[in-house]
Amino acid sequence: MAEQFTEVDRLRETLLESLEKADKRQEDISREDVLSRIENVIQTIVISVSKGEAPVLKVMNRSSWTNVRFQKSVGLVLKADVSLMAIRCDCPSSATKFALILKLLSVIYKLVQSDSYATKRDIYYNDVQLFGSQRTLDFIVDDVSCLLKVPRRSLHVLATSKGFISGDLCYLEEDGTKVDCNSSSAATPVSSNVNGIRNIVSSAKFILIVEKDATLQRLLDDDFCTRLSPCIIITGKGMPDVNSRLMVRKLWDELHVPVFALVDADPHGIEIMCIYKYGSMSMAFEAHSLTVPSVLWLGLLPSDIQRYRVPEESIIPFSQADESKINSLRNRTYIACQPAWEREVQTMQRLKQKAEIQSLASIAPHFLTRVYLPNKLRYGGWI
Repeated sequence: MAEQFTEVDRLRETLLESLEKADKRQEDISREDVLSRIENVIQTIVISVSKGEAPVLKVMNRSSWTNVRFQKSVGLVLKADVSLMAIRCDCPSSATKFALILKLLSVIYKLVQSDSYATKRDIYYNDVQLFGSQRTLDFIVDDVSCLLKVPRRSLHVLATSKGFISGDLCYLEEDGTKVDCNSSSAATPVSSNVNGIRNIVSSAKFILIVEKDATLQRLLDDDFCTRLSPCIIITGKGMPDVNSRLMVRKLWDELHVPVFALVDADPHGIEIMCIYKYGSMSMAFEAHSLTVPSVLWLGLLPSDIQRYRVPEESIIPFSQADESKINSLRNRTYIACQPAWEREVQTMQRLKQKAEIQSLASIAPHFLTRVYLPNKLRYGGWI
């Protein structure tokens, strides 16, 4: 088995040698500091009211590419001079948002003060009429994190996870619950409090991020994690949630093993992989805690479609949305700085076709787990 994964072992040695040069995670902020920052915001509002002025909150514009820059060792990070949006209480277009931020600051203050936690879903259902939708609350939580310059995990507000994980992994939750992810038939939900995980035990040689839940289940059905090599597989079920990204980052920090991505050969799959690797524009303020810049593209590569002669009936022609997305990706610095990635994106754009991971089953039922992945891992077929 050791011979079979020579290239993976070599890669792991290279990663270990470069760990000292890697950027460190953003440190947690103390409870006292979080409380102090909330108090400072409220104090500023009170002072404005006492002067007869309309209070204003200034929050970073998280939907502007002009506020982020690409740093190869981290990913998408904030620029030093980010543009801010003024949220006024006396302006009809922003008064509701101003009120929601104050409400959430009140909730967070109580949670941090009492050293307790709540999920975003709990907070939403405690006042459905006020927040209007879960999506609105989600945005407000991120805005508050930016406003206070505090990592989201320090706000004591947890997100309900949508991701799943399986493989050679055991750990303890913050409350002492032991979690064993070694089941060969069912995956384990990713923790809602990744930061509280401790006592991680694993003999995994690598971590495999898969785009879809269906692919993860296929790997489990074929006993991939034990039959092939000790490993950990994780999915964010499409566009990853923060907890799935935190989990990949935490495992990378703890285990120091290679991290591979298995996504569809389409623009959407490439973007998902880039979010794990380099982060997203809207969460650039937490890049140091969420990104894993060493993620490697294992497949499905656009060039694999021809290399493995994927049947024509399994290949999908580009849509207008695909064209727009691929053009957007090609303009991003993190694609342009990697010649091998850029060549694959150019291949996809030239051929104007895409294929899902499941298309490999049209070659042979077990082609993915018995041929494609073993060969990729044995001979270093990643970029």
